Amino acid sequence: MLAVHTDFVVDRKDNRKAVLIPYAEWKNLMEDLDELEDIRAYDRAKARKDEAIPFEQAVRALKKNGK
Repeated sequence: MLAVHTDFVVDRKDNRKAVLIPYAEWKNLMEDLDELEDIRAYDRAKARKDEAIPFEQAVRALKKNGK
C-alpha cells in the first residue's frame, strides 16, 4: 500500500477542511489514479458484448473520422 503523509487544515472548530501531502506523494497518487482509470476502462470494454476488431482496423477508422 502507498504510504501517504498527511497534514490537515482545520477551521476554528477543528473541522478538517483540506489535506496537505508532499508533492511527490501527490504525483504518485495521480499516476495510480490514472492507471486505475485505464483498468476500469479495460474492464468496461471487456464486459461489453461487442465484436472485437483488430487494432489496426480501429486505428484506420479513427484516422478516417479525424480523431
